[in-house]
Amino acid sequence: MSDDIGAYALEPRWVRRSFDRAAKTYDAAAVLHTEVRENLLQRLQLTTLEPRVVLDAGAGTGHASRSLKRRYPKARVIALDSSQKMLHEAKRQQSWLRPFERVCADAELLPLGEGSVDLIVSNLMLQWCNPDAVFAEFRRVLAPHGLLSFSAFGPDTLRELRAAWKQVDSHSHVHQFIDMHDLGDALVRGGFAAPVLDVERFTLQYLDVRKVAADLKATGAHNATAGRPRGLTSTRKFAAMQAAYENFRQEGRLPATFEVVFAHAWVPAQSARRTHGDAASVSLEEIKRELRARRDK
Repeated sequence: MSDDIGAYALEPRWVRRSFDRAAKTYDAAAVLHTEVRENLLQRLQLTTLEPRVVLDAGAGTGHASRSLKRRYPKARVIALDSSQKMLHEAKRQQSWLRPFERVCADAELLPLGEGSVDLIVSNLMLQWCNPDAVFAEFRRVLAPHGLLSFSAFGPDTLRELRAAWKQVDSHSHVHQFIDMHDLGDALVRGGFAAPVLDVERFTLQYLDVRKVAADLKATGAHNATAGRPRGLTSTRKFAAMQAAYENFRQEGRLPATFEVVFAHAWVPAQSARRTHGDAASVSLEEIKRELRARRDK
């Protein structure tokens, strides 16, 4: 992890406000989030877990919650998000046939009882939190043999935008994202067992930098770092960043790279060892082989 603590430290109130403002525009702009979410949910097919209570942490407008309710119709599904307006959108879009609960709270302070959840799914939320604090809460509320499955942005995310801004000034314009290995270490510190992590990279193509910025704003991904520049960005500085970003243009398009970490880990049994037939973990090779097979169908 970088020594530049300001690039990692976030202001939670600013994060919450950004997502509140993006509630109405999020779905139209969240193309990448949708693809990552579907990939994350596919991985659940590799387990035999039959949860009674499922937590969708960082639920946003509730797409994963709706999918989880379809997958586990008998389960109690809880959509949790720190943005009340995101949850309002989730309520507006939910089906009365498959209702799920909505809870407005921070993932670092879950209003749930110890051992009360069997499955936690979290899509692209962790980068907006303190992973150690979140994993401690996830571990607390998960029952023995419970599963955590999540995705999070890795350090190569928005590397072009970060490099372009570095040509302009020394401020923190782009959030620093935590490395896969650091996330794995945090899972172990949090008391999780058999963690499996892998990385996939996605590249979105844009005609200009303004569209990159517009999509980030529409999905609530504002710069919330404590070391961010205050006030509006001057026209001169933005133009300088645009010029620097042009160095990445290929075949008429500007790339925006997103590194996505996928991970799952189990809560160990507290009083009994698993039998040979229990679903304890799935190897990375098994995950990749199965996902390739599903995509080729």
